[in-house]
Amino acid sequence: MTQARPALFAAAAALPALAALHAAPVISTFGPLRNTAMPRLAGQGRPDHVALTFDDGPDHLSTPLFLRFLEARGIHATFFLLGSMLARSPGLAKEMAAAAHEIAVHGWHHRPLLVRGPRTTYDDLARARDAVADVTGRPPVLFRPPYGVMTTAAHLACRRLGLTPVLWTCWGEDWRKRATPRSVEDTVLRDLRGGGTILLHDSDCTSATGSWRTTLQALPRILDTCQAHGWQVGPLREHGHRAQ
Repeated sequence: MTQARPALFAAAAALPALAALHAAPVISTFGPLRNTAMPRLAGQGRPDHVALTFDDGPDHLSTPLFLRFLEARGIHATFFLLGSMLARSPGLAKEMAAAAHEIAVHGWHHRPLLVRGPRTTYDDLARARDAVADVTGRPPVLFRPPYGVMTTAAHLACRRLGLTPVLWTCWGEDWRKRATPRSVEDTVLRDLRGGGTILLHDSDCTSATGSWRTTLQALPRILDTCQAHGWQVGPLREHGHRAQ
């Protein structure tokens, strides 16, 4: 018993260091730092292009309306799907892929990776990646973590699974209950630059009920502003961010 104590003390002493290592990538959550020091992770691309991305779908109630709007505007986007939502609407995901939208991974469950260990993190990403590949017929290559919080375990899992993590340079805060079309527009456009990546949501499964309607109403002005600046709008696969 006495001989075991040093090993126990050593293990206990190592725990804070392991926790710090696990959480170190959380620093990338800070947008200004990410945009300046981590342009690839932030999703910065070529200056004449803006990447339009949506999280939390596919939702059988709201996503079809986004698809209809984007088709009318002649625009493709990147959709980061939750595996748990994909399981409910696999036909809709097939429709999205058939319409030439880029399908990416947002994990299986929308839970913070910071409270997950390496095995749980890997299993969640692998399950979601495999589900997207099975439904669409094409393995996804991009991953966005829930809440935009990366961990060391998430980076290692992405490397094993052939996924590239991508966050964003601007968002609309469209998940908030108090969000309005104007607030979403202003929040996006305040930080939007050529080469930027926009984060919005085509589902309210983790947001205020009905918030997707606010997002949908905000899209026309956002896209009109991009057009006025001469920025092409499209998915991340056309963004050029992987070349950085």
